[in-house]
Parts: sequence; C-alpha cells; structure tokens
Amino acid sequence: MEQNTESLKSIQTSYNEAKKLYAQHGIDVDKVLEQLAAIKISLHCWQGDDVKGFLNKEKELSGGIAVTGSYPGRARNPEELRRDLEQTLALIPGRHKVNLHAIYADTEETVDLDALEPKHFERWVNWAKEQGLGLDFNPTCFSHEKANDGFTLSHSDPEIRNFWIAHCKASRRISESFGQALGQPCVTNFWVPDGYKDTPIDRLSPRVRLQQSLDEIFSEEIDQQYNIDAVESKLFGIGSESYVVGSHEFYMGYALSRGKAVCFDAGHFHPTETISNKLSSWLLFGDQLLLHVSRPVRWDSDHVVTMDDELLEIARELVRGQFLDRTHIGLDFFDGSINHIAAWVIGTRNTIKALLRAMLEPIELLKQIELDGDYTTRLALVEELKSYPFGAIWDYYCATNGVPVRESWLNDVKQYEVDVLSKR
Repeated sequence: MEQNTESLKSIQTSYNEAKKLYAQHGIDVDKVLEQLAAIKISLHCWQGDDVKGFLNKEKELSGGIAVTGSYPGRARNPEELRRDLEQTLALIPGRHKVNLHAIYADTEETVDLDALEPKHFERWVNWAKEQGLGLDFNPTCFSHEKANDGFTLSHSDPEIRNFWIAHCKASRRISESFGQALGQPCVTNFWVPDGYKDTPIDRLSPRVRLQQSLDEIFSEEIDQQYNIDAVESKLFGIGSESYVVGSHEFYMGYALSRGKAVCFDAGHFHPTETISNKLSSWLLFGDQLLLHVSRPVRWDSDHVVTMDDELLEIARELVRGQFLDRTHIGLDFFDGSINHIAAWVIGTRNTIKALLRAMLEPIELLKQIELDGDYTTRLALVEELKSYPFGAIWDYYCATNGVPVRESWLNDVKQYEVDVLSKR
C-alpha cells in the first residue's frame, strides 16, 4: 500500500507539471478529462470468441470473414464472454458500450435469424444494466446457409432476400428494446457481404435490389430516440474482390437520401486510402457518423488498433471539427493470434489515448495561426506538441478511474489467463 501511495504521488506530481505546460497554450486539462470521460467506446463482442457466436457454433465463417490464429482461451458461451468483457472493462478507463452481433443471442431456444426477438437477448440486457453499459447491435448477414453464394439483401431470389429482410427488421426491434431498457440509443449497423469475385455484367440490378430491401427494412417505424440506423460500405472482400454491391458511393447516396448514419470502417477502403480525410465531408451533409476503428494491413485484415498516424488523424478530425457529439465510436478487429482480452484492452486504450492527445491541442490557437497564413508557426507548434507529456495526463486519468497505469494492466490479463482462460 505504501508503494502504491508513493506511485500515486508521483503520478499526481507529473500531472501537475504537465498541466502547467498545456496551460501555457490555454488548455484546461481538467476540463479535457471531463470531456474524455463522457465518450463511450463500443467494444465489439466478436473479438472474444473469434466471431463464432452462439446460435450455430458449428457453422464455419463465411461472407469474406476470416480469423487467423489459434490462441487458447476464447469464450465458448455467453457467460464466458461476459466474464471476459468484465475483465477487459476493468482495465479501461471510462464507461462504455458493448457491440453485439445477432448470432450472440443468449437462449436455449432453437431459433433462426429471421425469428429473433428481444427475449433472446434478455440476459445481455440484464448484464448491461448491472455493469452500467450501453449496447449496440448488428444483423448477422453471414455464416448462414442462405448466404453461401455471397448474396443476401441483394439476392436475385425473392425468398432468400425476404429472409434477410425479416432478419434485419427483427434486429431493429431488438435494438429499440436495448435502447428502451438501458436509457441510451442503440446503434444498429447494417453490413452485408454481397458481391462478385469476378467482374459482373450487371452492376445495377443488385444495387436496385439492395436499395429496395433497405427501404423495406426501414419502412417499419422505430423510435430514433432508442435506435440509430447506420449503413456500412466496403471496397472488396474475400469472394467479392471485383464488385461489392454496397459500395461507398451507394451507401453515401442512400444514407443522405434516407437520413441514416454512415459507418466508416478504417479497413474497408483501398489499402492506400484513409478515412480521416472523409469525416468532415460526410458530417458537413450527414447528421451522424459511426466509426469502426480498425487497422488494415494491406487489406481489410482487422488488426488490433495501434497508436498509428491514421488513428491520431481520425481523433484529431473528430476533436478539431467538434464532431464527437455526432459520432459513435466502435471497434472492429478480430485477432486470434494473441490473448483475446489483451487485444481488446490494447485497441480500446489506444483509441481513448488518441482522443486525449487530440483534445490536448490548442485548436483555436492553431486555427487562428492558419487563418493568419503563418504556416511556419503552425508546423512548428504542431510538431513540438508531439513531445508534450500527454502520457502524464493519461496516467493520471487511468489512476483516478481506478484502472492500471501504463503496462501494469498486462499483469492482470496474464493472471486471468492462468486462473480462467487456460482452464477452458
């Protein structure tokens, strides 16, 4: 305890000194931490079990989704997954959300995707209430026999198309029930894997069918106070290398014309393309934005989020443009090659740290310098700020939130691996 007290004193001293440096540029660090605490990151449940889900555990992944690695200890049932999430959230500062896919229903009932109801997720809702968490949701339009040929909502067979329409309608009702029960909006994100491996003759017809399917799904009145609809594009995937029905242009047009949010996934664009430069353009015209923070490596490989340049640029765009109140931030990676809980902790802590670094910039001062045409000072100041002691602020934020400081969280994860994960 004495050592902990000394450590806290050191953290407090470093924090006070760092505050003085930032205050020279008019930054109120205490206020920054209050703003940071209000941001909820949505942790994706599928990192915990390699996207297996619980409705049909024997079904192989499909729809261009693949998890590499065989690190032991993944969750095998909802109870284990919730326990793992609790351990994860204990190592991350702030109050957050958990993002569920439809295949993570917690029920003994045999039920197909089109017949899912809120009752199949009651245990998740009760758990979220106990933990003080919000929930987000996703229809699962993959890993199902009715998606084996790579098409769902744009399928040429009306029977198959109607199955997926029914599933997506059911998903919105489930999301609305989450929002009502938990007193905060549930973001429902629609992504489908539809596309062709090789170049199609007819690009238009599948997009017409997708548009019609979405219109049918959204025709059902759902309270926007409790549910927020988002649509997610993709450039290409496994099995849809040449043509994806739900392209970026398709969903931009659809969302703007229907008043929906757009989801930008950091890995769903060209390998040399970034999303940070797109955010201000979308939010100039669209009302809300959903982010899937991920790390692509040459393609949509969904690596664990690191503190790279693009993550920092995404955070800066959100902070500099004052977009945080219109943006829903979720994670999307599934790495089976390392400890599943460590992956969550690393990715989430990095995302929060990036937002903190962005908030610790003297934005109004930098904007005025730019407006004055003093690009020399702009560059010099931005570069010098990179070595300012934001780490001291982060350590204090973690300590005052009762979570481990710096890499000490890894001790908790390794102990949990010995006590829990290794016995699965």
